[in-house]
Amino acid sequence: MRRALRLAREGWGQTAPNPMVGAVVVHDGVIVGEGAHLRWGAPHAEPAALAMAGARARGATVYVTLEPCNHHGKTPPCVDALIAAGLVRVVVATADPNPVAAGGAERLRAAGITVEFGILEHAARDLNAPFLFAATGAPRPWVTLKLALDADGALAPADRSQRWLTGSESRALVHRLRAGSDAVGVGIGTVLADDPQLTVREAGAPRVLPRRVVFDRGSRLPTTSALARSATGIPVTVLANHPDGSRRQALADLGVDCLVADGLEAQLQQLRKIHGVRALLVEGGAALADALWQGNLVDRLIIFQASVRLGSDALRPFGGERPYEASRIVAQQRLGPDLMTEYAIHEP
Repeated sequence: MRRALRLAREGWGQTAPNPMVGAVVVHDGVIVGEGAHLRWGAPHAEPAALAMAGARARGATVYVTLEPCNHHGKTPPCVDALIAAGLVRVVVATADPNPVAAGGAERLRAAGITVEFGILEHAARDLNAPFLFAATGAPRPWVTLKLALDADGALAPADRSQRWLTGSESRALVHRLRAGSDAVGVGIGTVLADDPQLTVREAGAPRVLPRRVVFDRGSRLPTTSALARSATGIPVTVLANHPDGSRRQALADLGVDCLVADGLEAQLQQLRKIHGVRALLVEGGAALADALWQGNLVDRLIIFQASVRLGSDALRPFGGERPYEASRIVAQQRLGPDLMTEYAIHEP
């Protein structure tokens, strides 16, 4: 199953709105076939693995990271291929809550195939958390908050001047996170201070470029900003409470759309409803991070801890506290001098 999960990750940024799935066929203790869903519209993991296994799939076991689908979409149901291959056992990491695809396990059991669930389930659910969250009918996107902090937990210098805290390895991983998201968001304060592009540059290009989102109560996004000037190429959305009419029109003339709702949760729901955003990566700043946290709207928190220190008067998220440290750690790794830790605030 670990091998199947590694294979599944090869579809990062390419499979949405489908999940990432990996499959491994084992006969008499030997891997005879493996596959992954590598791109939306391409073959699913199970048929790819079965094609490699060929006749050796008969009497074998398949390990798959998500319950095989039981519906016709871009491809035929995976359960049909599994049954036709003559497998005797299917081991599944986690069930598929999508009502459209449900029923795969029942079909397999009805065909006399043994089905087992729950092997490395946490890892499988973490991999496809936005997909699983959306499949349960969630009205807002799955929100991952990314923060780069200094050694003392500070986010930015007191004067809010731009300054890199983390190294090149961390920044490359952030671009990979962007590539795996439907949208990347920041607060208007970050835009005014840094004029970011919020594009994917240091990772493989995703199948669909992520929408850029600005949390901007009064639609203050400058028409001269990098985001506004590039909105016709890569979509930009402003989430506002009370937008100024003339500024809203000036931004619309540049291709920036504005969604109006009162409060963060309602704005996130608009983003999900209007633009179909299921996975939102939020990259700051401090005020937006605090507001999302206070609203219980953070599902995953990724902290990049640098070794530098910004001083005692530096800006700190969450009132200087670290409430997230009581949460389950999804992943942790060293990236040069930095330490990246991903916390599970909510489960999908």
